Amino acid sequence: MNAAVTAEPLRYIAWYESPVGPLIARATDSALCGLSFCDADRLEERLQELRAQHAPTLRGGDSALLSDLRVQLAEYFAGQRREFKLPLSAAGTPFQERVWAALCEIPHGETWSYLQLAVHIGDALATRAVGYANGANPIAIVIPCHRVINADGGDGGYGGGLWRKRILLDLERGQGSLAL
Repeated sequence: MNAAVTAEPLRYIAWYESPVGPLIARATDSALCGLSFCDADRLEERLQELRAQHAPTLRGGDSALLSDLRVQLAEYFAGQRREFKLPLSAAGTPFQERVWAALCEIPHGETWSYLQLAVHIGDALATRAVGYANGANPIAIVIPCHRVINADGGDGGYGGGLWRKRILLDLERGQGSLAL
């Protein structure tokens, strides 16, 4: 993960229609700091909340970074992109940031269990903490938390809804494209 935690204020909020529903993106001048799912019936309400919360620092219009995100998401959903190339700013605890960096090491089309992820970061006893950090990931899809499953092969949880997780995993396993 090419993440750097910055104290930059949020400058841009945008939403994109995707094959798995609306996505709300948040960015500073230099990095993507959020990408989250939103149900269509709550989209306008959620956008208003974010705009009100960050009104003093927001700039109007789109940014080059969010334009790049839009292109890369379209390529991803078309099955043409395996890795995102965007500057990220995912602020969390040091442990969460270690987990999020490790998530970016899970190869496209593969899944790891929570235990495999805990072992990968050097703490096999931290499976539950890894699960919590995974669930707190602020940049869905780009930081691929959907690639983590239960040790028994079950889907596990997913903040965006298990139906989205299954679609993303099927896409990455080469079972079709979801072109916009």
